[in-house]
Amino acid sequence: MKIIKRKGWLTMDQNKLKQEAAQRAAEFVEDGMTIGLGTGSTVFYLVEAIAKRIKEEHLSLNGVATSIRTRKQAESLGIPMKELDGVDKIDLTIDGADEVDKHFQGIKGGGRSHLIEKIVAINSARNIWIVDETKLVDTLGKFPLPLEVIPFGSGKLLQRLADEGLKPAYRLNEDGSKALTDSKNYIIDLHLGRIEHPHLLAEWLNKQVGIVEHGLFLDLVKTVVVGTTHGPEILDAHRG
Repeated sequence: MKIIKRKGWLTMDQNKLKQEAAQRAAEFVEDGMTIGLGTGSTVFYLVEAIAKRIKEEHLSLNGVATSIRTRKQAESLGIPMKELDGVDKIDLTIDGADEVDKHFQGIKGGGRSHLIEKIVAINSARNIWIVDETKLVDTLGKFPLPLEVIPFGSGKLLQRLADEGLKPAYRLNEDGSKALTDSKNYIIDLHLGRIEHPHLLAEWLNKQVGIVEHGLFLDLVKTVVVGTTHGPEILDAHRG
């Protein structure tokens, strides 16, 4: 993947970049598909764009949401929604990401939905991410790595993570209470700075009792739609 680095990207509103990328990604949707709908600020625009296509082009689609808020938005716009176990397959899932590196590996979970997002992703025939160009990085880790954890004993888990030098911290709401996921679990963020070996870290995290799921999304995506000041760009791993 080429990493897009341009001066002056802030001259264009970041939300406009997200909106343009989402609209471009919506063009991958085809009639008859079951679509996985991610979560986050960029996906908000995607859901709007898909709903517009359904209305204007009379597409027949089903959606599978990765969060309560995405499902509510989709239903409010008239997108037919299904549960994951209620569909034969998901043809395409489109989601955002908090960081994407040059190897198409990513960090997700800023919206507290990475557990359900990953379940939907691994059950999808194809996954596409939509991001603005600020999310492209050479090395993962500047964005805190989210862990969804069981509340019971989470303090002990936090201490174990601290003992390993992983700089953990509970994610908190504005009132100081612990942030909850849709599954009523806590989020612990790891403030790592750099993740030199994401696969090794993922393997280690997978073995830790109490961690439900981590926010490393590895080897799942081959296409990324990037909102840039010069318009949306499509990065494809198959094209190098």
